[in-house]
Amino acid sequence: MLSLREYIAEAVAKKVALGHFNFSNLETLRAVAEAARSLGVPVIAGLSEGERKFVGLRQAVALAASFRAEGVPLFLNADHSYSFDAVQEAVDAGFDAVIFDGAQLPFDENIKITSACVAYAKKSGRNVLVEGELGFIGTTSRILKKIPDGVRISPEYLTTPENACVFVRETEVDFLAPAVGNVHGMLEGGRDPALDIGRIRAIRESVGVPLVLHGASGNTREDVCAAVAAGAAVVHWNTELRVAFRKGLVRGLEAMPDEIAPYKYLREPFHAVQKVVEEKLSWLQSL
Repeated sequence: MLSLREYIAEAVAKKVALGHFNFSNLETLRAVAEAARSLGVPVIAGLSEGERKFVGLRQAVALAASFRAEGVPLFLNADHSYSFDAVQEAVDAGFDAVIFDGAQLPFDENIKITSACVAYAKKSGRNVLVEGELGFIGTTSRILKKIPDGVRISPEYLTTPENACVFVRETEVDFLAPAVGNVHGMLEGGRDPALDIGRIRAIRESVGVPLVLHGASGNTREDVCAAVAAGAAVVHWNTELRVAFRKGLVRGLEAMPDEIAPYKYLREPFHAVQKVVEEKLSWLQSL
């Protein structure tokens, strides 16, 4: 089995991408793993700070390792860490990758803390990958009535190739997550605004490292595939999985109104999430 860094390099060479899916329970993680197993592709499972508190850092590491022991190339990412301490905890626990999200900080402060995270990850000796963020796209994975306050998707507010180049050069991050018209969460109706594909391409050419597309829930297949072709090597989904799980859970409970064994009524949300993950992974492998 290759390392996560090697799988990313392979994806870049093939002009495809890895899917990144957040989880907060075993059913969702198993659905992600089984989808990856079914399609024979590597996958990244992510935990935000809130999800980490619920699942447990070392417990998540052990679960990811158990799937790799079965031959599933599943890697664990500390998604959206908002402090150096949160990154440090994830690195120490054994995560394969970490994200420092300084998108709401002043540019220089974002560079300073991201650089410290990169240095700490390198010191671990475990080849931990570090992602930086530049450009604010929101912080929630919910169904949204409107674009969140503070998020601006017009060109003048998006990440520029010039700033991205400086950021990557100064921090030495392995990946960059830019603001390119993407939004965390998903708008009611299921379709988010179109991505700025030309900007993705220009940033990728400027920074020289793979890009990460956050907030892909609600984006069309055409937009996601175009983003990958332009330079996104990792694509994140979360909200669509949460929606699938909730709807599947309702179906499972309604079909078994008197059932009290969780493993029976949880089969429906498990399969619902697996179906969504398989669909998204197929997008990334058939550009």
